[in-house]
Amino acid sequence: MKTTPFTIKHIELGAKMHEFAGYNMPIEYSGITDEHMTVRTGVGVFDVSHMGEFWVKGPKALALLQKITSNDVSVLPIGKVQYSCFPNGKGGIVDDLLVYHFEPNKYLLVVNASNIEKDWNWCVSNNTEGAELENASDWMAQLAVQGPKATEMLQKLTSVNLSEIPYYTFKVGTFAGVSDVIISNTGYTGAGGFELYFYPENAKKIWNALFDAGIDYDIKPIGLGARDTLRLEKGFCLYGNDIDDTTSPIEAGLGWITKFAEGKNFIDRPLLEKQKTSGVCRKLVRFELKSRGIPRHEYEIVNDRNEPIGHVTSGTMLPDSKKGIGMGYVQTAYSKPGSIIYIKIRANNIEAEVVK
Repeated sequence: MKTTPFTIKHIELGAKMHEFAGYNMPIEYSGITDEHMTVRTGVGVFDVSHMGEFWVKGPKALALLQKITSNDVSVLPIGKVQYSCFPNGKGGIVDDLLVYHFEPNKYLLVVNASNIEKDWNWCVSNNTEGAELENASDWMAQLAVQGPKATEMLQKLTSVNLSEIPYYTFKVGTFAGVSDVIISNTGYTGAGGFELYFYPENAKKIWNALFDAGIDYDIKPIGLGARDTLRLEKGFCLYGNDIDDTTSPIEAGLGWITKFAEGKNFIDRPLLEKQKTSGVCRKLVRFELKSRGIPRHEYEIVNDRNEPIGHVTSGTMLPDSKKGIGMGYVQTAYSKPGSIIYIKIRANNIEAEVVK
């Protein structure tokens, strides 16, 4: 398995380790419930150094990105971040990603760890424009510092005014005495906070500085288990579960990152534009169970006549309320908030309500 600059630290701290996307990653430390609530009420630190990073540079950078991503990169100002996806040419999604606009003709793409090779090959094979591509995945480390107390704590370690970095905006500056750190107001938890990108050789210094500064905030390291429950509580999609090569961004409710601007002739535009106009047969919904139960990936969803109408893509039980929540694709007729659906859990049909 591959390692991150923090793998030894995770093991020293007693984390439960497991393979994820080819990396030896921490799944949990003190327990998913405790870690989930730490991020919701305080501040937690995630090692996300396994994520992939590609530079796209040169005078043809924008032309390439306008072709291979669904969102409109032409309106992305320098210093801002954009959520997007790679349409796969067959109506599905190669991956979802973040696009950072660093300077004229210079962008950074942040992609999912499990798709680094796939995404890189996709970018290279579609680069008929001749943009300059660089796979920097092995030369970047990343920590996500998340929670309502994260900004106050992080401010102790940088002269960069974090209150002047709005959501989905970033700056490059000195952090914990380390120069050229990307300080990005992004995250996958819905709890607020920042993501930090830096060279791997500075990993130990930044980790130690964070946990020294965080003593008064009850800072804790957080594993991938709580990362999944936090993103699911917020309704964020996980590639491989809620979106993949067989799901279109329109079906997945990602029409807001699928822009049909004049002159943006991106991969799959005609197909997705038709779906946007004519509608789709199924949609991704969020739901809450009405009684006790845990919806699991691939559980069947039925209507009140026990007829199959879809399947669960992600599910969990919330640590605080103990409520079962999930996401799944259902026939469009059952996709409106307030619709009643049923999740087949063992031999029982558990009533659930579609929610926003």
